[in-house]
Amino acid sequence: MSVQERKERERAERERLIVATARELAEQQGWDAVTTRRLAERIEYSQPVLYSHFRGKREIIGAVALEGAAELAAAVRAAASRANSPRERVAALARAYLDFAEHNPAVYDALFQLDGGLAYAQEDTPEPLKDAFAALLECLAEVTGDGVHPGMFTEVFWAALHGLATLTRAGRLLPEDAEPRVELLVDRLAMV
Repeated sequence: MSVQERKERERAERERLIVATARELAEQQGWDAVTTRRLAERIEYSQPVLYSHFRGKREIIGAVALEGAAELAAAVRAAASRANSPRERVAALARAYLDFAEHNPAVYDALFQLDGGLAYAQEDTPEPLKDAFAALLECLAEVTGDGVHPGMFTEVFWAALHGLATLTRAGRLLPEDAEPRVELLVDRLAMV
């Protein structure tokens, strides 16, 4: 291995450490606790080293969001792949999405609530974000219905899931009604 390859590998490892540490700190204490000073202390590197990877917290949030988008896409696809019918796939997608939001609140916030400097629904949208949307679209396209654009239907279904995730997390919805809400969403919006 050349010196250059070793340096590139070490740089990539440091970057993964920064992102993992930011994510862990955010999940434990919230995003307000994630500062470059605290991250530098936790990873035992100086702040200038941290800034050599990310210009600031915004870019770190963006990196966590991209990692989370890949995880969300994988979770949705895995859940949908175990289903045997269109209705089961849509319900599995909804449950996987809501489970992801519940079990990864800081990552969910990085993806959909905080400014990570990422472009959404544009030409320059990063691939992990496009792929997360594609994972939803793959499952929902088969239940879109006549005359409805699959992408638009996916946006509306996603918005409904996001609303459920956000309102549940904020304590605005009764947790014991989570499953009936999923059933209602699948039956009425997807109409399968």
